[in-house]
Amino acid sequence: MEFLKKNWIYVVLIVVLSAFAMIKPLRDFVSEQMAMSPTVEKINNETMLSDDVLNIDLKGINTTSTNLKNLRGKVLLLNFWGTWCPPCRTEWPTIQKLYDLKKGKVEFALIAMQDKEEDVKKFLKENNYTVPVYIAESPLDPKILPSAFPTTYLIGKDGRILKKEDSSMDWSKDSILEFIDNVTK
Repeated sequence: MEFLKKNWIYVVLIVVLSAFAMIKPLRDFVSEQMAMSPTVEKINNETMLSDDVLNIDLKGINTTSTNLKNLRGKVLLLNFWGTWCPPCRTEWPTIQKLYDLKKGKVEFALIAMQDKEEDVKKFLKENNYTVPVYIAESPLDPKILPSAFPTTYLIGKDGRILKKEDSSMDWSKDSILEFIDNVTK
C-alpha cells in the first residue's frame, strides 16, 4: 500500500494509457486531435453527398420534375439562386454559356430559392435562358443548404463535391471548362 501512495501518479498514468490503447474510438479521437489533421474518413464524409442528402423533390419550371438524386451518375452542376439576388442574375449568362457548351457531359440543376414560380418563369423567358430550373418541393439537407447566394456545387459522378462556390463566378471561363473536361473523361 505504501508503494501505491508514493507512486499513485504512475498508476493513474498507466491506467489512462491502457484505456487509450484498448478503446479504439478514444485512440482515434486523441490521435486526430494530436495530429491536428482530419482523418480520411472525416474528409470523405464532408465531401461526399449521399442519396439521402440529394433526396430532394424538384418541381421543374422549364423542364420535367424529378428528384435530385436521379441526376447522379454524371457530373452535376447544382446551383442555388434567386431572381431577387443581383449576383445570381450577374452569373446567369455564364451558366447559360456553360450549359450550351457542356450539356451533353454535365447535368444541370438550378434551384430557385425564396422565389415565386411566376417570377422565375418571367426571368427565364425575358432572358431566353434554357438551363434546367427547379423549385425544391422538399426540405434541403443542412449539408447543402446554402448560407449565401448564389451557391454552386460541382458534384462528381460518385457524389463527391469537386468544387463549391459561395459567390458569383464566371462559369464559362477556360479554367472551368478545362476542369469539367478533366472530370468528365
